[in-house]
Amino acid sequence: MSVAESRRIVLFRHAKADWPQVTDHERPLADRGRMDAAEAGRRLADTAIPFDLALCSTAIRTRETWKLAVHEFQHRPKTVYEERVYEASPGELIALLNETPDDAQNVLLIGHNPGVQGLADVLSGSADGDAQEWMSRRGFPAAAFAVLSFGGPWKTLEPGTATLLDYWAPSE
Repeated sequence: MSVAESRRIVLFRHAKADWPQVTDHERPLADRGRMDAAEAGRRLADTAIPFDLALCSTAIRTRETWKLAVHEFQHRPKTVYEERVYEASPGELIALLNETPDDAQNVLLIGHNPGVQGLADVLSGSADGDAQEWMSRRGFPAAAFAVLSFGGPWKTLEPGTATLLDYWAPSE
């Protein structure tokens, strides 16, 4: 692949989590979260983006979200469970994405707010259609995802270099 070709980044917030008496990192999905994660997986599969790599937080709720979502995919991408995604700021997530090998064209990042929403806002220098309006209106609720594109090697990804192509959030 030429680095001038368009790359896709999908920023996917974990589905709704439960609040049992465990550490934040160990919180599982709620029943609603399990349903929404599967629906998000179907919606992601509908995008027909051939993901090369999934970077997933090590938190239980993100791992469960990914397991339910990827079940809907025809092709399972290489998955890396990355501790740095947990509680990461947008800048830390950009630094992580900058390390992505250039042979990975399409990357899915499964993480947490406020980092995921902040990253979507920071990267989006422009938007197609009404995706930006929808994202601004809805925020980034549990199980939401944003699809962005940019050209160039991963190490050049920085604020304002991507285009927001699509946004989806479960109905409330």
